[in-house]
Amino acid sequence: MDFSQLSAGVDRCCRALWGAGHEACPVGGCVRDLLLGRRPLDFDVATSALPEQVLALFPGAVPTGLRHGTVTLPDPGGDIEITTFRAEEDYSDARHPDRVRFGVSLERDLERRDFTVNAMALDRDGSVIDLFGGRADLEARVLRCVGEPDRRFREDALRMFRAVRFAAQLDFTLEEGVVRSIRRNAPRCAALSAERVRAEVERTLLSPRPGLARAFFTLGLMARWAPGTPGPLDGLAALAAEPLLRWAGLCGALLDAGAVADAGAFLTALRLDGRTARACAGGEALRRSGLPEDARGWRRALARCGGDACRAAAAMEGADALARLDALLAQRPCVTVGQLALSGGELARLGYAGPEIGEVQRRLLAHVLDRPEDNRPERLLELLQGPKAGE
Repeated sequence: MDFSQLSAGVDRCCRALWGAGHEACPVGGCVRDLLLGRRPLDFDVATSALPEQVLALFPGAVPTGLRHGTVTLPDPGGDIEITTFRAEEDYSDARHPDRVRFGVSLERDLERRDFTVNAMALDRDGSVIDLFGGRADLEARVLRCVGEPDRRFREDALRMFRAVRFAAQLDFTLEEGVVRSIRRNAPRCAALSAERVRAEVERTLLSPRPGLARAFFTLGLMARWAPGTPGPLDGLAALAAEPLLRWAGLCGALLDAGAVADAGAFLTALRLDGRTARACAGGEALRRSGLPEDARGWRRALARCGGDACRAAAAMEGADALARLDALLAQRPCVTVGQLALSGGELARLGYAGPEIGEVQRRLLAHVLDRPEDNRPERLLELLQGPKAGE
């Protein structure tokens, strides 16, 4: 296997480290993806060189995690994380090692990793270094821990979220021992940062198997953020892989099951971006009041609630409701005064001034929401005739 199959930058990086007398090899996800025939998106190189030696060898490198031996090398083909071979000891915060020891072998470095499919490396001749059965697990499409699952999850509780996420992204199953261990260790996830949890959930939601996100709840990983469990999430795959839509679909299922009481509060607790949280909160309110039944109703809802909230409400209902709304949106309906065929400036030139302009615009918009075909300059001018413009 040729290193250039990963990226030319990884090839150059390893050759430079070899030339300086150090061991170096691509490791982890990039090797896994290459063996699966997938295009690697992240590149990791493990090396015997110490971080300061790496920085001296690559002047453009950035010290992104010196305590853990990591230096990032910017590259046009994708940034490369270069990490010194290390062993880790004690994890008092259930997330990061208390002590890191350099100067160990590649084998020791690989045995600290989470899953067998992420614990492979490429040797200098391009052969795969597989000490823990990763290739066999790739062929069986199963996710198994390196060593004892309980130990791996005690070291880093986020690995339990990553297990579900990898299964969703790679279309793998979780080895039964991994599932049992996750159930035992799930309470440890309460100490994780909401930002880290959100990132893993979102990556799962955007995967080819977003329905597996239900495992976060059934296995107890989300107990801190949601007291209940949603029903099956099979319908998520029918929604476009957009964060807003997939989060809205998840919120709809959680609300329907009574697993959360408030979509906005749930997403805010997960530190989701404000736009998505507000849209889902607005979508929840619209859905509770009853979704529009026709195009006229949707136009009025769009004018009142905005496009994001309406799409969130439709996604909560399901792919069919969203398809109907998106078909309407594709027609670019006039739902704001800014979309009227007569602008505020044109109204001013017609003699309207101050608050009167806003009042006329609102009347025209109310008319156009019911009769979208009238959003033409000549028709709007006709509607302006007389003392009660727009009636």
